[in-house]
Amino acid sequence: MTIYPLVLHLGPFNLTGYGIMMMVAFLMAGWTIQLDLRQRGLDEEYAADIILAAVLGGLVGAKLWYVLLTGEWDALFRRGGFVWYGGFLGGVAAVLLNGRRRRVPPRWTMELTAAPLAVGYALGRVGCFLVNDDYGIPSSLPWAMKFPEGLPHSTVAELTSMHVQFPPGTDPGQLVAVHPTQIYETALMLAAFWLLWRLRGHHHAIGWRFGVYLVLAGLERFLIEFVRAKDDRLLGPLTLAQATSALLVLVGIVILRRLDAPDAAGAAVPAYLRPRAPA
Repeated sequence: MTIYPLVLHLGPFNLTGYGIMMMVAFLMAGWTIQLDLRQRGLDEEYAADIILAAVLGGLVGAKLWYVLLTGEWDALFRRGGFVWYGGFLGGVAAVLLNGRRRRVPPRWTMELTAAPLAVGYALGRVGCFLVNDDYGIPSSLPWAMKFPEGLPHSTVAELTSMHVQFPPGTDPGQLVAVHPTQIYETALMLAAFWLLWRLRGHHHAIGWRFGVYLVLAGLERFLIEFVRAKDDRLLGPLTLAQATSALLVLVGIVILRRLDAPDAAGAAVPAYLRPRAPA
């Protein structure tokens, strides 16, 4: 199966599948937060606060992480060049800082963003698929795909640069079918979203669900990296993303243990989240 990038040409503007899906991801995440707040009988405006902070912090964090990782400072001014973990850390920092400004305790923000983070990531990976980025190692499975215009192309030459080995004399320009790891991640994180959404009525302390998210997201990424085509296997067979994933799992376990018991008398609702009287 051969897949080409999705690009919409709107006059002088080109809109990529990645850009479209990122917009969809943020909108869906915002709607999920809004729905959660509504079901709790809380003010829904905090959803917009969270999404705006996540967009700004995520873009800055993803770009800076890429630049620090590669040393390509000119990437600051290029359209491409983003790293998910940088975006995740930047987005989390911005959202928590915004919550502090609104005097919303971090635990409340963590609780409200657990499920939206999962669905946002799942939809973002659809965007990666639509621009033929972040694919896997060669595969002979029936659903393996070729990306002749991928970022980079799924050719022998490009895959060799990512430490994939081929028999001597293999044509460097040969197109290779690879694992569509973007689709794998979308499926796994949609399953994580389903579980996290069902857990919103849990009887643990506020914020506990975020620990579940970190464990699920960390495990998912750690496992997927084994079949990803990567050039950052700095720890033997392990990638930098796997090291970061392992750290996320550990942090998630700590959160689960610390917030396992329910709040003594129910967590007090922050003033900013309380329903506002009609004007």
